Amino acid sequence: MSKNIVVAIDGYSSCGKSTLAKALAKKLHFIYVDSGAMYRAVALYFLRNNISSTDHEQIEEALKNIHLNFHSRDYETHITLNDEEVSEEIRLMPVSEKVSEVSAIKEVRREMVKQQQRMGKSKNIVMDGRDIGTAVFPDAPVKLFMTADPKVRAERRFKEISAKNPDVTLEEVFENLAHRDYADTTRTESPLVRADDAVILDNTNLTPDQQLQFALNKVEPLLKA
Repeated sequence: MSKNIVVAIDGYSSCGKSTLAKALAKKLHFIYVDSGAMYRAVALYFLRNNISSTDHEQIEEALKNIHLNFHSRDYETHITLNDEEVSEEIRLMPVSEKVSEVSAIKEVRREMVKQQQRMGKSKNIVMDGRDIGTAVFPDAPVKLFMTADPKVRAERRFKEISAKNPDVTLEEVFENLAHRDYADTTRTESPLVRADDAVILDNTNLTPDQQLQFALNKVEPLLKA
């Protein structure tokens, strides 16, 4: 292959974007980049350090002190925030409730996009997020836009976090997802929107294996070219 391949996977929260992206990267021997984890790590830093989402001078200064890195173990991607492993903490409800607000900040998005674009210049990657196919890699040869029934998404998310946070309710998760959908699709800076050339993948009734095969069917022709 003379050119690096970028697979951009966008879509709503709890649609299984990361599940698909990880499986696809493993199957193709590509690098998986979890852009959502990057924004969650920034949100965690803001929470810990009481950074105001409206104080742009404070935000700019904070971003100078946020250093994110990915490392892989057994095809699982882990993220560090200033050399601290935070992969589990960024999935808890306080960060979930903060991440849409933080990811809407233009300074944050611009810094994260710069880091993501650097990753895509030297490697074959699979990246999932909200604006990968529109803002980060608008020329990506493969773009998928994932969606699913909101009730199914809430049930999936509830199962994921209830073991770590037994006090959370399904209703709280459903409301959190509805809030995030609204925030993600209406924000001024890089809103969640399907790229014109993105293929819709509704996985409401698909198994992980079925959605993986759907994605492979879109990527494999490029590998043979």
